[in-house]
Amino acid sequence: MSRVFEIMRECGALLKGHFLLSSGRHSGEYCQCAKLFVNTEMGAEVMAVVAEKVKASDLHVDKIVGPAMGGILPAYELSRQLGKPNVFTERVDGKMALRRGFAIEKGEKVLIVEDVVTTGKSSLETAEVIKELGGEVVGIACVIDRKSSKLSMPIFSAEEIYIESYEAENCPICKEGKIEINKPGSRKIK
Repeated sequence: MSRVFEIMRECGALLKGHFLLSSGRHSGEYCQCAKLFVNTEMGAEVMAVVAEKVKASDLHVDKIVGPAMGGILPAYELSRQLGKPNVFTERVDGKMALRRGFAIEKGEKVLIVEDVVTTGKSSLETAEVIKELGGEVVGIACVIDRKSSKLSMPIFSAEEIYIESYEAENCPICKEGKIEINKPGSRKIK
C-alpha cells in the first residue's frame, strides 16, 4: 500500500458503504478528502506528491484554481508548495463562476486543482470559466484520480484508484437493500 493510501486510511478519508455520487451514480466506496485536510501535516504530505509531479513535468503554471467546495483546500496547499497564487470558482445559480474580486488575466496559464476527479464535471465547468476570461488551462491536479474521466488534459494525482460505480437502477447495493444510501458530496443533484 502506498504512503498516500496509508494516510488516507489513517485520517478516515477512504469510506465504505453506499454512496450517491454527484454524478447521480452509486458506489460502495467514497473518497472524503476533506478529512485529509483536517490534519495540515497529512494534507501537506499528500499534496507534496502532487507538487513533485507538477514540477517534474516542467509545466508552466501562473495560477491555481480550485472548484468549490472540494478543490479549495488542495488548491491552497498545492499553491503554497509551488509558490503560485490561488483562487477558487463557486456555483452561482448552479453554474461555476469566479467571484470575490478574483481574476484570471488574459494568457495566464492555469492549473485546476480538485480533491477527487471522477467524471471531471467540476473541472470542465471551471475550465470553461477560465477560457471565457482569457486564461489557458494547462492541466488538472488532484488528490485522487478515480480513473473514470475521459479528460483530454494532463492529470497530476497523488494516487490513482478505480472505484466501481453504478447507474442507480443497476446498483447491486440498492438491490441488496441492507445499506441506506448516503450523499456525502457538496454538489446538488438534479
